[in-house]
Amino acid sequence: MKKQVLETFNELAGVYEKMGEDNNLYNTQYERPAMMHLVPDDLAGLQVLDAGCSAGWYSNQLAARGAQVTAVDMSPEMVSVTKKLLGDRVEALCLDLEKPLPFNNHCFDFIVSSLTLHYLKDWRTVFAEFDRVLKPGGSFLLSIHHPLTDLQLLDRVQYFSTELIVDEWNKAGKTYEVPFYRRPLSEVLNALLAHFAIEHVTEPEPTDIFKKLAPESFEKLMKSPNFLILKVRKN
Repeated sequence: MKKQVLETFNELAGVYEKMGEDNNLYNTQYERPAMMHLVPDDLAGLQVLDAGCSAGWYSNQLAARGAQVTAVDMSPEMVSVTKKLLGDRVEALCLDLEKPLPFNNHCFDFIVSSLTLHYLKDWRTVFAEFDRVLKPGGSFLLSIHHPLTDLQLLDRVQYFSTELIVDEWNKAGKTYEVPFYRRPLSEVLNALLAHFAIEHVTEPEPTDIFKKLAPESFEKLMKSPNFLILKVRKN
């Protein structure tokens, strides 16, 4: 599964690099506005980890707000695109988040992870490592697939299981098979509560621009959200 995710996102790196705003509405007019609303305007002097940096959009925003950003991704092609976008404004590294991180204890003030964690099967190591590298009182902001919406992709639903789902994405005229894990909401919350206190929960709503450009998808999202956003603080 991990190999398939890696191969898929290596291929998608070039697509993401060239993708315009209008054909990326689920990111630009849905997930990102809700996430950025929970990011402080002033990050000057703060050490921030972009955990699953993809093509570098969040790293760019965080650096623009003054943060010292370390961007990591499992895909070397995504890391390459991030380096191309940001140069020496961030430190970009190719890392597997399911393995111990090569960072000192208590070295980050803030961790951001956008639409990444559902590709990882075992969150125990991930969250233990995030706890370890966060400073006391540090925050962790994450977005994942909504555990209820993903049920629609299953023929035989077993809600209380962690299930592997293979979705199909159409990008730049090509279809990609993308595997990820769906978890029950209780597992999502309990995995976080073992290390963090939940500060804010967001089920995002699409923007008015989204409604104008894609009214049918807008109505669908207003009935069933695609993503879940959580902001937590280190205990």
